[in-house]
Amino acid sequence: MLARLAKQHAGDDSTRVVQEMGVWNGAVRVDIAVINGELSGFELKSDSDNLLRLPQQADIYSRVFDRMTLVVGQKHAVKAVELIPAWWGIVVATQGKRSLTLKSIKRSRKNPAQDAMLVAQLLWRDEALSILEKYNLSKGVKSKAAHVLYERLVEKLTLNNLRDEVRQSLKNRDGWKNQGN
Repeated sequence: MLARLAKQHAGDDSTRVVQEMGVWNGAVRVDIAVINGELSGFELKSDSDNLLRLPQQADIYSRVFDRMTLVVGQKHAVKAVELIPAWWGIVVATQGKRSLTLKSIKRSRKNPAQDAMLVAQLLWRDEALSILEKYNLSKGVKSKAAHVLYERLVEKLTLNNLRDEVRQSLKNRDGWKNQGN
């Protein structure tokens, strides 16, 4: 899936593909994130994986991402559908003799309910402060802890504006541990 996404977005300076992106203050990591005009997550579950963590992952990812897609082996395809929200996309991966085949079973739809605080928490402290400064909202919080900055962002920006600013910060971020382009 990573190779497919990297190829799909190759040469696109407005898109960044990141592996193992931390969510919920880094407590959970989505396998692949694609950041452009939307924040799309891809969770991978092979036939050798189990689905025990999927309900918790689905809950958290559903509060953060604009779109989510579960890439699952054939063995788990039917069961996985029961464990994810209806708006998630599903891709089934089948191992052939020479290569892996990815078949889209259901396209993802736009997330109907994101949590602004969890979206804001995708930012590093300096990124949050930079956004507050951009909107002249940093007075009184410049030296405060990150959670105070996130609260200010959530309080003062619309969800759409916050999402746009977070995506731009993530695309511009240096220092990702694992990244595609």
